[in-house]
Amino acid sequence: MALPFIIAGAAAVAAAVGGKKAYDGYQKKSEADEILDGSKNRYDKRENEIKVLNKVSEQKLEQLGTLELNIGKSFGEFKKISDELLKQLKRKDNKDLTLSIPKFKIDKIEEYSFSTVEFLGTAVASGAAGAVASFAVYSGVMGFAAASTGTPIAALSGVAAYNATMAAIGGGSLAAGGWGMAGGAMVLGAAAIAPMIAIGGFAYDNYAEKALVKAKKTRCEIDTAIIKMNLIDKHLSNTNNYVDKIYTSLEKINQTFNEYFSALKEIHEKIVVLGGWQAISDMREKSLRIINNGYLLAAIMTDIITTPLFKIKKVSEDGIIEVEKDSDGFNIFNQEVLDNVLINKEKEYKDFILGV
Repeated sequence: MALPFIIAGAAAVAAAVGGKKAYDGYQKKSEADEILDGSKNRYDKRENEIKVLNKVSEQKLEQLGTLELNIGKSFGEFKKISDELLKQLKRKDNKDLTLSIPKFKIDKIEEYSFSTVEFLGTAVASGAAGAVASFAVYSGVMGFAAASTGTPIAALSGVAAYNATMAAIGGGSLAAGGWGMAGGAMVLGAAAIAPMIAIGGFAYDNYAEKALVKAKKTRCEIDTAIIKMNLIDKHLSNTNNYVDKIYTSLEKINQTFNEYFSALKEIHEKIVVLGGWQAISDMREKSLRIINNGYLLAAIMTDIITTPLFKIKKVSEDGIIEVEKDSDGFNIFNQEVLDNVLINKEKEYKDFILGV
């Protein structure tokens, strides 16, 4: 008669063990859910912060690119009316008028102006995404990079110039293992790519132990991703800092340049357009001073604009530029050169203001 009691006791033990297993499974499943939810919330929060910062970077670079393009356009018009005015002055006085600014600086200004016209005529006109923002990077690359044919980008024109430049910014052509044009369209290349982790599709199996192991693995992956995003934050913040410095410097100098530009337009209107020959002798010295000072300011701005944001490592055999990268794969800022250029050009501008 003891057998039923034994069976009943075994059943009770089995039920207790089963209940304990079920409770342990519930606990592990709850822990797994808690780990995933907490990790996902941390990831989403940091990712949203990076997206906001990246958007700020894009806006700042677009603002800088717009300013640089407008400056380049004005350089072209300044040279055109300066040449016309100098031609009239030479014809009247029968003299060879010489500007004090060296010719190589005028040539550099002209080359930069030409590049903006070509860029505006292709990339912007075609509605290429991120074109204006990319120009803030492009303007510095153009002086160093060459197309895949080995032809300097500055010597290309139209769509060819845009394609070659976008590939250069993207780290080389696709054939050379770079990002190509698609990479170039991204404002900061690798720096703007967040390490996406597929969290939402995490599938549980029936074993709580495996679910917990997978949750812990996902947490480690997210921790690594957040570390990467912290580096992106630092990189984007550094970018914003330099873009702000460059923009502030260019905007200030450009305001002074525009004062000379406006004065030049007035003289050009009187002498060239309206044919005010009687005023040429009186305007000769003033015209030369305005043209020369305008070019001096243009040269300062051109040196700032054409300084690359990132360090140039080398130009490959196929003529594509290679930017130096750090151990995390980010483009290395041309920090020392940028600092020197901004300091020196600020000094040149102050000396110019004091000297006029």
